[in-house]
Amino acid sequence: MQKEEQYIKRCLELAVLGAGTVSPNPMVGAVIVCDNKIIGEGYTSPYGGAHAEVNAVQNAIICLGESEAKQLFKKSTIYVSLEPCAHHGKTPPCADMLVSYQFQKVVVGCLDPFAKVNGLGIQKLTNAGIEVVVGVLEKECKFINRRFFTRISQYRPYVILKWAETQNGFFAPADTTQKWISNAASKQLVHKWRSEEDAILVGTRTALVDNPELTNRLWSGKSPKRVLIDKSLAVPTDSNLFLSTESDLIIFNSIKTDWNGNLKYIELENFDLYLPQNILYQLYLMDVQSIIIEGGAKTIQQFVEAGLWDEARVFVGNSSWENGVQSPVLRSTATEKQLVGDNELNIYYKN
Repeated sequence: MQKEEQYIKRCLELAVLGAGTVSPNPMVGAVIVCDNKIIGEGYTSPYGGAHAEVNAVQNAIICLGESEAKQLFKKSTIYVSLEPCAHHGKTPPCADMLVSYQFQKVVVGCLDPFAKVNGLGIQKLTNAGIEVVVGVLEKECKFINRRFFTRISQYRPYVILKWAETQNGFFAPADTTQKWISNAASKQLVHKWRSEEDAILVGTRTALVDNPELTNRLWSGKSPKRVLIDKSLAVPTDSNLFLSTESDLIIFNSIKTDWNGNLKYIELENFDLYLPQNILYQLYLMDVQSIIIEGGAKTIQQFVEAGLWDEARVFVGNSSWENGVQSPVLRSTATEKQLVGDNELNIYYKN
């Protein structure tokens, strides 16, 4: 079991290399071992590309040559952080490929909850006489794909709340002035997070006061889809959100539905009724697997009160204010704490 855990840990290290590129697929890593030696490894390609198992097989073939690699596969174990797929999607079933190469053993971190897989990949392997072990570092394997698991089981994106607050719990000035709480390192980290998630959301007031772009200018990688809650379409079209065309801008409103290039207006009937639920379901239908809620205190609190959040990342600055807008209230205890320069980052998980 110790060796199996060692190789699944390597699968997890590989899997996270696909962060920000594989959605709505899960992040998966695969390692091929023969005679206690890694002969191939891979992780899921950007969406629409090859899965981790295929990339690991191709890595071995490139390194060893096709003939030798095929011979070694017959006495090899392939370790995979998530159950090999059993259906035709953008690519053929990975379980069928592993059967065709006659792998001796397959070790799987956790099952895939997607209805077209969910045990069927394991069944294909066992029916072909391949030894299968399931559940190695299962908790860790489920955690790295918590976005994928949430989308499959709850029909909504994984929701990450993010804000900064003062030492005494203020979120923003009481007026409409801008006043930074977090430091430069924290801002850069936030841009890294943006590159890893599918979408980012703000409300009307934040868009009007801060005039943000919501791109990840301080980090490499793609910018997320931008989501704006703007009931009456009060945000002017010459604001930074509209001027930036790096990614889609989705505007939930009560007036019109109109899709034009990267601008997507979506009208919600009974706008104020179950607003967080309706927004998340519409985004689920658009294959958005994860979202950062980076709006004002009122917007964030709406998702909190609806119970529609999974993770919160809260920076605590080193200043105190006499007054201001109070921070959202989670009524949860931080699971992780770390320093980002002179800011403290507290991470909360709902469940």
